[in-house]
Amino acid sequence: MKAVPGDRLIIDCDPGRVGEVIAVPQSDGSPPYVVRRERSGHIALVSPDSYTSIVSADSQHQDAGQQPSGEAR
Repeated sequence: MKAVPGDRLIIDCDPGRVGEVIAVPQSDGSPPYVVRRERSGHIALVSPDSYTSIVSADSQHQDAGQQPSGEAR
């Protein structure tokens, strides 16, 4: 599992347990990640497990019909 800042973590497919990756301490993108919960704003160091999904920041922009800022495609 690899992530970059801006990706979303979804735990147990639960919309109440979604967070944005705000920092990736490991240079290779591996866990743990610093995550800010969307609903509460709580910030925590998270080590995702097999019940966690990552939605890339790029796919979020594409789904919204937008391009990521600062990137040319």
